[in-house]
Amino acid sequence: MEQQDAVFSLRDVTKTFPGVKALDRVKLDLYPGEVTALIGENGAGKSTLVKTLTGIYQPDAGSIYFQSKPIIIGNPEDARQLGITAIHQETVLFDDLSVTENIFAGNYISKGFFKQLDWAAMRQRTREILLEIEAPLDHDALLRGLSIGQKHMVAIARALSCDAHVVILDEPTAALSHHEIQELYAIVNRLKAAGKAIMFITHKFDEIFAIADRYVVYRDGAFVGEGMISNVNEQTLVEMMVARSMTEPFPKVEATIGEPVLSVRDFNHPTEFADINFTVRAGEILGFYGLVGSGRTEIMQALYGLSKAATGDVEIMGQSVHLKSPADAIAAGLVYVPEERQQQGAIVDLPIYQNISLPQLNKLNPFGFLREAGEYDLARSYGERLQVKASSWSQPVNNLSGGNQQKVVIAKWLATQPKVIVMDEPTKGIDIGSKAAVHRFMSELVQEGLAVILVSSELPEVMGMADRIIVMHEGLIVGELDRNKATAERIVGLATGGIAA
Repeated sequence: MEQQDAVFSLRDVTKTFPGVKALDRVKLDLYPGEVTALIGENGAGKSTLVKTLTGIYQPDAGSIYFQSKPIIIGNPEDARQLGITAIHQETVLFDDLSVTENIFAGNYISKGFFKQLDWAAMRQRTREILLEIEAPLDHDALLRGLSIGQKHMVAIARALSCDAHVVILDEPTAALSHHEIQELYAIVNRLKAAGKAIMFITHKFDEIFAIADRYVVYRDGAFVGEGMISNVNEQTLVEMMVARSMTEPFPKVEATIGEPVLSVRDFNHPTEFADINFTVRAGEILGFYGLVGSGRTEIMQALYGLSKAATGDVEIMGQSVHLKSPADAIAAGLVYVPEERQQQGAIVDLPIYQNISLPQLNKLNPFGFLREAGEYDLARSYGERLQVKASSWSQPVNNLSGGNQQKVVIAKWLATQPKVIVMDEPTKGIDIGSKAAVHRFMSELVQEGLAVILVSSELPEVMGMADRIIVMHEGLIVGELDRNKATAERIVGLATGGIAA
């Protein structure tokens, strides 16, 4: 049977939470020396599956097989002993420890009767693993000085330090540059050559077709189908994911563009950006595009009052404003949906209703006494409008899918009734269905007269949604293109410093 060839298999695995069946009799096979792409919308059960494979959750029913033998993964240590390891989108490492210390944290090599830490052996093993994956890193370097891509290399090295048989890569490229993604592909190919079974989770179809050998599709917690990548195309996978045709990936609608809402003049920062000038109007989506390090996010954070060093003139609705803090920005009608939703956008351990009401506690509770009913009503109003999928508004944000977490963050700021909403990488790490929902909502906002600033590193998204596109390179605006004059070649040429507008 095919299952006998798989190093790791699931059969009829079910996991239920109060009000939600996260996994419903799913199956999965992972093969040595092959990459299997796990594909599905947010809420399809992918995160629950990863937590089940790594021992964080235990299934309510079903069977798990390792090398054709039934097993129980009772905790993360069981998974580690079996050689199952996961590398997540949000890499959990320690910035103030060295590469070697991170690789062996919790899995130290010891020697002698008193089990003393054998640092010489750990440094030697670190050098061997880094050489194996061709990662040009100093084993004694502190992680604080490494790039995101280099930190991913450390996470992979950590996985290999425990002789992993199954390597789970969960959205590993979400924060990587193009060059770092190519380096990751090379490492994945070396892991394949070493006989590792790899599960690759991503929402980017170019990555699926570039690196995967097989695919498995889940939808609403259930297994939908599987097969070889060579026998399928993107449209078929999308229809399997969402049970509908996605022929309109960018639901851009025309809106009446009105008067200027936000004007920025001579905006400067001593190290991040210089000479920034732009205007965004009511009913307009203004796109900001640039490569990693171009200064896009830094501008938006400075506008939001997060950078004390920035100088310049800012007007909202024709009135000069001095935004020295996020509170000033919110009061003036400027809100910011950050790229890092879990670290900066939400307090994930709090329930949905408290996250949505957080910026308005004083307004909702004018006498200093918490009125949970008012907070709950606010959350229901905006949560339903954004179609947040949850068992209740009391559900912790941490238990939601990535797409629904993003909807909560957007709902929180929309509830303040802003004039300008900045959306920084609003579809990062969410599935195609949730992306379409966010794009539709963007279109609704501008139809209602809001001004939207879309910051994105995904060129199709900027070209598909923005009315005008500002292109940045090394902290400078190097071009501004109208929607009908923007081409991919021109935008990328400007972003890389290759051509003039």
